Formats: sequence, structure tokens, C-alpha cells
Amino acid sequence: MIFLGILLGLAAIALFCWLLFTLAVLALPFFAAVSAGTWAYHTGAGWLGAIVVGLIAGGITLGIGQVLFTIVRPMWARRLIALAFVAPAVIAGYHATHGIAKLAMPSETWQIVFSIIGAIAVGITTLLRVAGMAASASSRDLAQV
Repeated sequence: MIFLGILLGLAAIALFCWLLFTLAVLALPFFAAVSAGTWAYHTGAGWLGAIVVGLIAGGITLGIGQVLFTIVRPMWARRLIALAFVAPAVIAGYHATHGIAKLAMPSETWQIVFSIIGAIAVGITTLLRVAGMAASASSRDLAQV
């Protein structure tokens, strides 16, 4: 029975790590969605209206980012667009890793070290996924020509 608990614990950790990396890529659209949803709720739209406005804002943010990344040709502009997605992901990765590290180790120095390592890992993953989204979109455009 203890063995089953350990396996379920490892599966839960793996699930949360996968969720962390997946959601970190979408940190900018998620932030836009939460901000727009909160604004809509405070202006009197209610729960349903806030959810709808948030989903639309998040989708538009992600769509605009993907379209700009495929349309814009100068490399410096593409790096700025990628930075707009990577910066919030690095911050989210740092705080998520720091929360996990606080549970796992008492030394504040090592908590910060592991939090920085986690932030770098999330940033690299986000950069690769954003570049992958743009590469797949541009290959679809080339296939249509």
C-alpha cells in the first residue's frame, strides 16, 4: 500500500511539473485573461460575463502573438515578441519553483538557487515552445503557397 502511495505521489509531481511548464508558456495570455475578466467583473458583468471576456482576451492575446511572430520578419522584432511571452513565464516559473522549494528545503539560500534554476528552465522551455509555434505556423504558410 505504501508503494502505491509513493507511485501516486510521483505521478502527481510529474503532472504538476507538466502543468507548470504548459501554463508558463501561456503566462502572458493568462495574465491578460485574468486582468480583463477582473475588470469585467468589477464593471458589473457578473461571473459569466467576466469568464467570457477573460477567455476572449486571452485568446486574442495568444492569437495576436502568434500572428505577429509569423508576420514580422526583422529578428530584433521577433525577439521582442518572444520576450513578451518569455518574461512573464520566467517570473511565474520562479514563483512556482520557489513555492515548491519552500516545502522541500529549509535553507533560504538553496530555495533561491533552485528557484532561479527553475525560472531559467521555464524560460528556456517557453522560448523553445514560442519558437516552435512560429515555426509550425510558418511551415503551414509555406505549404499553402
